[in-house]
Amino acid sequence: MSYELIAMLMFSSMMLLLLTGQRVFGAIGFVASAAALLLWGDGGSEMAFSAAMKLMKWYPLLTLPLFVYMGYMLSESKIADDLYRMFHVWMGPLNGGLAIGTILLMVAVSAMNGLSVAGMAIGASIALPELLRRGYDKIMVTGVIQAGSSLGILVPPSVVLVLYGMIARQPVSQLWLAGAIPGLMMAGMFIAYIVIRCWMQPSLGPSLTKEERAEITWEEKISLLKAGILPLFIFFSMTGLFLMGVTSLVESSAVGATAATLAALVKRRLTAEVMEEVLRKTLGISCMFMWIILAALCFGAVFDGLGAVRAIESFFVDRLGLGPWEILILMQLSFILMGMFLDDTAMLVIVAPLYVPLVKMLGFDLVWYGVLYTITCQIAYMTPPFGYNLFLMRAMAPPEVTLSDIYRSIGPFVLVMTLALILVMIFPDIAMWLPNQFYGR
Repeated sequence: MSYELIAMLMFSSMMLLLLTGQRVFGAIGFVASAAALLLWGDGGSEMAFSAAMKLMKWYPLLTLPLFVYMGYMLSESKIADDLYRMFHVWMGPLNGGLAIGTILLMVAVSAMNGLSVAGMAIGASIALPELLRRGYDKIMVTGVIQAGSSLGILVPPSVVLVLYGMIARQPVSQLWLAGAIPGLMMAGMFIAYIVIRCWMQPSLGPSLTKEERAEITWEEKISLLKAGILPLFIFFSMTGLFLMGVTSLVESSAVGATAATLAALVKRRLTAEVMEEVLRKTLGISCMFMWIILAALCFGAVFDGLGAVRAIESFFVDRLGLGPWEILILMQLSFILMGMFLDDTAMLVIVAPLYVPLVKMLGFDLVWYGVLYTITCQIAYMTPPFGYNLFLMRAMAPPEVTLSDIYRSIGPFVLVMTLALILVMIFPDIAMWLPNQFYGR
């Protein structure tokens, strides 16, 4: 059997196992271990051990539990609730204003967390019940929360860009800067869609009534602006110090986690119950990530041992005779396809080691490609039938929001994301201007 056929068999077996509903790390790890033993015999058992040791020595991976902890601390201590109240009061008088405030809340949460899971949890638990109570269209607002939460993997401090930087050997600081403008641009595009849609159909997003607006004094409005001070402090203490070179990547994540804890303490919300809940959720998410990365490293080692990377290069360039941009588009389409079955971490650690050398060989900038990959992950997260965000939303949404509503809600936002992806592909400076200015690349 040829190496190419073995590689195809491994990949198709993994996808088949994932379709049966097996846990991601179990499906990936089983295929990798079985293939290693069948191909190399007893010596193949060393591959899983080597992958485990590589994971244990991956020092920057310490950022993962610290960023997760920070996000859950902000959520459980209700600091995110304060932010939503601020956006609710200031944006409520506009048609669709509360939906716009939800997007702004998601941007703020993304800038303090780096994961989409925390944004989804905050949006579904805080914003969604309030939006439904105010008479907002449930299909539109469900799409708003899914789209807004996806910004967490693009806006700094993105954990996905940290992992990409490790695999692609690219500076995380440059990747964070490269993701900032596309992330804010995408948030602006979401807001523009909400404004236009609610202007055309005001019933989709009714504004606060005159009575409700009259109850809120200017003193209260100004006082609520203080809710933005703590998140700004957390963001600067973490991302700002890192970009200025004062702290390393791991140190910045520790500073962010400490700042979030101090913020909860200042607010007098750091109770034993809050700490227990934060630690329990942090442990659960971190262990899930670790198992996926461990299984994927083992899978990648077997794949690389087969020479699959060279086979892919030969297939695209020599056999199909495709140009660089055609290959790049096919790679993005493959990410969207895999995103229907895998989460972003699993997809990254399986495919990035195969695609990154090819991207480099084609002459594209690897920092720019990291942004393309992340935006494509956002699209894949929301693409039926098995998009990760779709089922996450179903698990968190109230009973009146059905799976059919969730599927229907994401169409316009997927189109907006696709437009953003095309713009970044056509105009690379959207992503590269900030790192070029900051580092003189």
